[in-house]
Amino acid sequence: MTDTRILPHSNAAIAQAAAVIAAGGCVAVPTETVYGLAADATNSAAVAGIYAAKGRPSFNPLIVHVADLAAAERVAQFDAGARALAAAFWPGPLTLVLPLHREAAIAGLVTAGLDTIAIRVPHHRAMQALLAACGKPLAAPSANASGSISPTRAAHVAASLAGRIPLIIDDGATSGGIESTIVALGQAPRVLRPGPITPDRIEAVLGRPLGQGTGGSIEAPGQLASHYAPRKPLRLNAVDRRPGEWLIGFGSIAGDDTLSASGDLVEAAARLFDALHCADASPASAIAIAPVPDAEIGVAINDRLKRAAHR
Repeated sequence: MTDTRILPHSNAAIAQAAAVIAAGGCVAVPTETVYGLAADATNSAAVAGIYAAKGRPSFNPLIVHVADLAAAERVAQFDAGARALAAAFWPGPLTLVLPLHREAAIAGLVTAGLDTIAIRVPHHRAMQALLAACGKPLAAPSANASGSISPTRAAHVAASLAGRIPLIIDDGATSGGIESTIVALGQAPRVLRPGPITPDRIEAVLGRPLGQGTGGSIEAPGQLASHYAPRKPLRLNAVDRRPGEWLIGFGSIAGDDTLSASGDLVEAAARLFDALHCADASPASAIAIAPVPDAEIGVAINDRLKRAAHR
């Protein structure tokens, strides 16, 4: 156990976080998607600390965050399609799975032994400031115990990881609310995890259709059948509340809480994990959530909900 400090975002807080990372530790820091648990991606012991803090299985690879495309090209091999996607969506919530560069000094634990690496350039000021202060690529999965609800506030991180990590940088609620879209490039580009960047936008840049899935193997984060899960049972597509349930509404279906009373899918994505955290902390014995349209970013919302409900 260790004392966990929560510091508001500032230059001094970033400097302290960078010092922890330089010493081989890990810190929680917000991105535009969710809070991440960051450590030096070139330091095997530091990366092992991420797995230990989260209780994460070692076969589940990590996303590496870098400051810009130039830094990404030092650790991954880019083709024309990957560069086009980077130009269109970076910095932002798109992760590319690409062949690992032969000269990259990335710890083997980061890629879980694969010959590919999951990489993105984040947009959030705190993560960008930390990358600049560290001067190294940072491995940063979501800052929560493995398999539990992803954190969109510093308080969510503290509830899950207090005593396991030394420092949390607090910069308020994240704006996006769900994790990045993950795309594997190559001869047949595929969506490995749906997210804020929808397939139609990616296809428009690539000029060809995307495939889906992996054939059962784990190629990137967020592909486990059970993931993002509350402690309580979760019932999907609920149009009413059953006894003992906390109902999370959407659109015309009201509840104890709502993802979006107006039926706005972007607002629903931003509120999803926060609403699940509130429901999990409520006196109710179970959780129900209203149907969310399976379109646009709703596809990513439903992906998270199906995994959260998987028992």
